[in-house]
Amino acid sequence: MPLGLRGKKKDKSKETLKLVESEAPAAAPAAAPAAAPAPAASRLQFHTQLAHGSPTGRVEGFGSAGQLYARIAEAFHIHPAEIMFCTLNTHKVDMDKLLGAQIGLEDFIFAHIKGQRKEVEVLKTDDVLGLTITDNGTGCPFIKRIKEGSLMDQIKVICVGDHIETINGRNVSDCRHYEVAKMLKDLEKGHMFKLELIEPMKAFEKLEPRSKGVTLPEAKISRGRETLRLRTKGPATVEEMPTEVEEKAIKKVDELLETYMGIRDIELAATMVEAGRDKKNPDEFAVALDETLGDFAFPDEFVFDVWGAIGDAKQGRLE
Repeated sequence: MPLGLRGKKKDKSKETLKLVESEAPAAAPAAAPAAAPAPAASRLQFHTQLAHGSPTGRVEGFGSAGQLYARIAEAFHIHPAEIMFCTLNTHKVDMDKLLGAQIGLEDFIFAHIKGQRKEVEVLKTDDVLGLTITDNGTGCPFIKRIKEGSLMDQIKVICVGDHIETINGRNVSDCRHYEVAKMLKDLEKGHMFKLELIEPMKAFEKLEPRSKGVTLPEAKISRGRETLRLRTKGPATVEEMPTEVEEKAIKKVDELLETYMGIRDIELAATMVEAGRDKKNPDEFAVALDETLGDFAFPDEFVFDVWGAIGDAKQGRLE
């Protein structure tokens, strides 16, 4: 454990998921031909459907998850708060396809909206419930994973994708995933607790094909490996996909988030990897995290392990 990891801590940012701006590209030599300019992020169009079945709509002019949900809501005449989360290129509740901070310019967006409500009472017989929590970037915490053989795995009414609306009567719809994970962890062992959940709306029966609108191949915008990077502060930008090294580091950091905090958040992991991109030691990295993600108050042990994961990825030690 390095000494003084928090010795250089600065004032915590009030923006929980403020993302670090990417470096500006170096100017091209004067003699080189000018490359065709990338389209303005605000002018990019993406095709979208409601995951349970709908015509195909188009959305544009968004720079954050909240703005995207507002555009989708406008397209389908629903309230933005009805959108639980989005998946890319599949209408299924596939946690490996969740929309995060980056959308490939060829991606098709499926919005999962609130469906049936349900209540469940659980006797906490174990310190660990076996739930991994994430959220949609604006709140709406939901279950991303249920550990096999865990207490919650035995309660079949609780499913991956379920939005956790209340815990013991307390509404947590606007809470972030780490707050909900801590509430669940702090529930007293040996006592009953009640969850009110909302599952994603189910697909219509016998809906084949899913839409008479544009098919997925026709909806693609061919831009190679570029993505639209959504930001909680500032405009969205068109960027290159993460490198293989960065992808490995992001995956490992996401696993560490689950181990330490009981959450999965691929965009948070990507932001942490980005924060450590040019840092020389754990102390500089800790300061960068406090400036960018100070509201999380990550423990030193976690920061050190994340720094180690980034270093292992750079050295090719991660599979």
